[in-house]
This record gives sequence, C-alpha cells and structure tokens, in this order.
Amino acid sequence: MGVLGAIAKLLDTIIGPSIMLVYPLYASVRAIESPSTLDDQQWLTYWVLYSFITLFELSCWKVLAWVPIWPYIKLLFCMWLVLPIFNGAAYIYENIVRKYVKVGNVYVTSTSSIYTDGQKKVLQMMSFDARKSVGRYIDQYGADAFERVIKAAEREAKKH
Repeated sequence: MGVLGAIAKLLDTIIGPSIMLVYPLYASVRAIESPSTLDDQQWLTYWVLYSFITLFELSCWKVLAWVPIWPYIKLLFCMWLVLPIFNGAAYIYENIVRKYVKVGNVYVTSTSSIYTDGQKKVLQMMSFDARKSVGRYIDQYGADAFERVIKAAEREAKKH
C-alpha cells in the first residue's frame, strides 16, 4: 500500500470524521450557547448540507462505489464547509440559499427578531463575517450602541 496509501487511509478514517462530525458538533453547541444568532447560520447550513450529502450517498452508493476518490472529494468539500478560514456553509447560504429559498411569501432572512427594522435592514446588506462582527459588537457594547452607530452612519450618508 505504501506511505501515500497509509496517509490516505488515515485521512479517511481519522481526519474525516473529526472534520465532518466532531468539530461541527462542538462548534454547533458553542453556537447554541452563544447569545448571538449569527453563528447559528453557519452551523445550521452545514448540517443541512451534510444531510444532503449523506442522502446523496445513501441513494447513489452503487455508483459511488465505483468512484474511488469520492471519500476524498467529500472530505475536501466538508473541510471547505466547516473550517473557519473558509466558512463555506455560510457562503452557500449567502449566495445560493438566501437568493432562492422562500418561506411562505417572504424571502429567508438571516437576521433575528431581536433587532429593530433599521438594524435588520443594515444587517441584510452585510456579509456573514460583517454580521458576526456586529454580533460581537452588540454582545460587548449592547444593542443601543449599535443603534447609535447606525444613526451616525445615516447622518454621514445624508451629508454626501
């Protein structure tokens, strides 16, 4: 089997479950316990995508058995979804899910009901990372400080 085969087997049996299950479980619990709802989006989206991947594997297992690199493709994709440097699940939510998914007559928004309408409007214009930063800012300084920042930005926008 050789060294490359042993490394590939190690990736598949140890690193795969750690990246695809252990770390996401840990991060999901942290997201549930955090006061901000912005990190919940990353992990809820990850679990939905992971479920789709698992359903795909269960329904296409006969075909996938003939694709020897499938486990490594899945591992790389899940790494992209999970690792904080990429935040792939949040990227997919922002660029695909949010554009095309409708709940009732309202398009899905990623903002919580704890925000005022003005705050929601501002948050919807931000990237996921920016919303995470706003969440940390609100956790540290309070929602009223965020409201003051929004009002100051509106005054600046009206000047120009």
